[in-house]
Amino acid sequence: MTQIVVTGMGAVTPLGGDVPSTWEALLAGRGAIAPIRNFDASGFDTRFAAEIAEIPALDTEWGAIRDAAAASDLLDRKTELLLVAAQEALGQSALLVDGRVPRPLRTAVCLGSEGGRRLLQEVAQRSVRFSEDPTVERAIPFLPVGERARARASHPARILADAVGARGPSRTVMTACTSAGGALAEALWLLRHGAADVALAGGTDTLVEAFMLSGFSLLGALSTRNDDPARASRPFDRDRDGFVLGEGAGLLVLETEEHARARGAPVLGRLLGAGLSNNAWRITDSPPDGEGPRISILAALEDAGLEPADVGYVNAHGTSTLMNDASETRGIRRALGPHADHIVVNSTKSMMGHLVAACGAVEAIVSLCSVRDGRVHPTANLQNPDPDCDLDCVPGEARDVPGLRVALSNSFGFGGSNATLVLGAP
Repeated sequence: MTQIVVTGMGAVTPLGGDVPSTWEALLAGRGAIAPIRNFDASGFDTRFAAEIAEIPALDTEWGAIRDAAAASDLLDRKTELLLVAAQEALGQSALLVDGRVPRPLRTAVCLGSEGGRRLLQEVAQRSVRFSEDPTVERAIPFLPVGERARARASHPARILADAVGARGPSRTVMTACTSAGGALAEALWLLRHGAADVALAGGTDTLVEAFMLSGFSLLGALSTRNDDPARASRPFDRDRDGFVLGEGAGLLVLETEEHARARGAPVLGRLLGAGLSNNAWRITDSPPDGEGPRISILAALEDAGLEPADVGYVNAHGTSTLMNDASETRGIRRALGPHADHIVVNSTKSMMGHLVAACGAVEAIVSLCSVRDGRVHPTANLQNPDPDCDLDCVPGEARDVPGLRVALSNSFGFGGSNATLVLGAP
């Protein structure tokens, strides 16, 4: 089977403007959840989030790409974050020649993203307006907005592909919290099956906006720990009361091993396998028995040609919601069997919040850093472990894991989609 390696990683998160600073903050157990600054949230039940205080500067070439997108009315915050991550990842990989990919027809772009919030707000405003007149046909006015929202979601992939001259397959995955995980799975399979030699894969999202804060609040999904936001995200803890919104972007440069070796590229790690599933349960809830997660984990291991005993670490979806954390624990236990008692599990969201369409990419990068260094970050705020979440979830401080070679990274999405990635050492 064709081996797929990682030759570049880039990220911008609430914890830092690049991979090293994000990783350093995670190992130190330093969170970024605080009162919202970007808009007035005083009237909301939840008034905190994990925001990016300042978008890092772009160099001259990437800055020109950003400016061109802005001039064409294609630039939004999530696209700008993606360009920052791309600058880091492609710089590390040394893939570009004079700013372009050397084999454009053999370079794919696969990104997780979501539709523009302004368009969703327009949908909401129309729904209120039309609800006042029961004689109005409700479906028709939404169709143009829905199509535009999907088009807007594909803009980051289009801008990145145009920027580097990539003319291979292009995919935008819109499956909420599994968007980036699904995009990485798509990239893996494209490379394995010979459709490309290189894939730029990841995700980007910005959810810290009044409209999204309102929507998730109405669902009762967000923590309301306004008196202590730094401790609001507490995955696997008995006192958890909801997740915390975040924003960010992550991008990985994936290549077939043959292509990477031929050009002397650095091999930072491996994407060994991926598994996808659907809960077929409820749109807002996780299945109590963890069946959907169990299926995606086992599918990923089968795709990688590995057994449960090969796994040393799981970077959990770990949102800090009552249902998700318990369901994920059961899914991990059912998939890994007795070996679940011999692994470590943590949640990156405990410190940087939930990046939604971007979380799968950023957490895959975190998993690769763990495998590379043989070290895992703590799950922050885990003070009163929930008996229903009875795995070793790394409370307290970062921990060395000698001999760590294989990690799983889970993403489970609103609507019932699941994605598991298998990451390996270089």
